[in-house]
Amino acid sequence: MLCDKCKQNQATMHFTKIINNEKYEQHLCEECAHGSSPFAGGMDPKFSFNNFLSNFLTHDPAISGMKHTDKLERCENCGLTYDQFAEGGKLGCSNCYSVFQDKLNPLIRRIHSSEIHKGKVPERTGGHLKILKEIDSLKSELNTLISKEEFEKAAVVRDKIKDLEMKMAD
Repeated sequence: MLCDKCKQNQATMHFTKIINNEKYEQHLCEECAHGSSPFAGGMDPKFSFNNFLSNFLTHDPAISGMKHTDKLERCENCGLTYDQFAEGGKLGCSNCYSVFQDKLNPLIRRIHSSEIHKGKVPERTGGHLKILKEIDSLKSELNTLISKEEFEKAAVVRDKIKDLEMKMAD
């Protein structure tokens, strides 16, 4: 996609504004985006996602509840330290999620409102998987209802779970 402004370079930055339920989009190359685009108003010309994440990670630990320890944590698989992750905003490998889990979970919870990535299931392949996810969700709801001692609602949810499990067995 070419830049909306110069019509010569590839658009690498995509801006979307929603004003009074109307969506406005602008696709700009990096050079034009740092110019006078009304979409880029107030944007730091040195903005990058890595800088954004790095600033998010290195903010006041008292706010996030994170404790800075003298012990240098390092991923035994790739050798990345948490400080290196905080500077660059990128994890080194999948093992880093386990090593830095205590520090990453509050961050992930703040960004996604949950520590668990549920993802999406493609419609064409999601039949069986979709039912499993629904059963998991209903089981969670059932536990919540039982803990609140709302047994009549819990019985309805339990019956839905049984119906879905029967559907899975067919």
